[in-house]
Amino acid sequence: MNNMNLDINQLLDEHRRYFEKGETKSVSFRLQQLDVLLKAVKRYEKEIQEVLYKDLHKPEFEAYATEIGFLYDSIKYFKKNLMSWAKPRSVKTPIFYPMSKSVIYKEPYGTVLIIGPFNYPFQLVIEPLLGAIAAGNCAVLKPSEYTPNITAVIKKIIAESFDKSYIRVVEGERDVTSALMNAPFDYIFFTGSVGVGKLVMEAAGRNLVPVTLELGGKSPCIVDKSANIDAAAQRIAWGKFLNTGQTCVAPDYILAHKDIKPQFIQALIQQLKQFYGENPQISKDYGRIVSQRHMQRLIGLLDKSKTVYGGEYELESLYMAPAIMDNISWRDKVMEDEIFGPILPILEFEDIEEVIKTVNGRHKPLALYVFAEDRAIWQRVIENTTFGGGCVNDTISHLSSPHLPFGGVGSSGIGSYHGKKSFDTFTHEKSVLIKSTHISLKFLYPPYSQHKLKLLKRFLK
Repeated sequence: MNNMNLDINQLLDEHRRYFEKGETKSVSFRLQQLDVLLKAVKRYEKEIQEVLYKDLHKPEFEAYATEIGFLYDSIKYFKKNLMSWAKPRSVKTPIFYPMSKSVIYKEPYGTVLIIGPFNYPFQLVIEPLLGAIAAGNCAVLKPSEYTPNITAVIKKIIAESFDKSYIRVVEGERDVTSALMNAPFDYIFFTGSVGVGKLVMEAAGRNLVPVTLELGGKSPCIVDKSANIDAAAQRIAWGKFLNTGQTCVAPDYILAHKDIKPQFIQALIQQLKQFYGENPQISKDYGRIVSQRHMQRLIGLLDKSKTVYGGEYELESLYMAPAIMDNISWRDKVMEDEIFGPILPILEFEDIEEVIKTVNGRHKPLALYVFAEDRAIWQRVIENTTFGGGCVNDTISHLSSPHLPFGGVGSSGIGSYHGKKSFDTFTHEKSVLIKSTHISLKFLYPPYSQHKLKLLKRFLK
């Protein structure tokens, strides 16, 4: 561990020397680096898709939509708007500062650490990197050890494209991650589990390093009796079983109105058959679990007596069929923690106020989804529950808009990113008051008097 600390200290020294040259502060340099990254991703596009299949059995369509095309769209948006984002911004100046100007300057933090997860192992490392580059930072990337093939490609792309003192990849197991997050970076951006997020925040706190934590939790999906059942089944099946359920904003569980629950379950089963056929194991559009450790955890959540569809698994090939569980209560093991896999438990409700109370009585979720044609119902839910972000009559799609910040609240995360919010996250706003020397408010300075106090009160009443 001491050697690792020495290596990290040397690494940070190299990055600080590079940062101090000032080249990353140039907006033209940042735009150029975004172009370099774009060309590199395009050059390796096919290989990225191949290794995503190796690590997660990710279908080509899903790999492009959620990991590659997503980034192309982001880079395009950054390039279009970066010049205006980076400009110093003038704001109002109080009347008691005559002939003065107030300006907010945008400056990078320095060297940021980005720790990525295994579920979207390319996009969830590179997307925050776009924000770091756009804001003018240096960066150290730590991809997940669970996805070694995509990590190797990320390392190759970064090494070929950038000076290692500007952006580099560090590989390793948990001890490496621990050493990195305990180092005095200027900013830490972490995506992963709540448990590890707590450790990151604790370590960052010792160095007073600001953090963004993109975590997770049990994201509810409410299906009201006014919902379009077929549309709800299709969109929920897609959002839940995309990437084999290994999505931080996937619907974790369903709260279905008791009047429509049987109909909804049948529509859901029919939709899964349309998506993946009678045997999802042979479907080219259905992925795999990342590791045996995660498979064992998921197997432990299955209750065969409550599984009404699917749930077959093969440990060796990391396959688990989409599973629907009914007659679930909060006492069931599957409801204890975030599932993060292809198991969908269904609870029922009678009154929407009961649902609101249920959601608010637990940890604040990263996402919430509500399916209802009755506007009063979905408005009541949206306005009276707290969650990171979500959708009405859809799942997951809010992530794809650069105009909607993405992040959690409470135990589901701290801070947000995407679009301009990514730039803001990695930017320090430096407030400056520029005063003229041609006028002086002498009443501000000692010696004080009652007359000066009266003048002060006139300004600050």
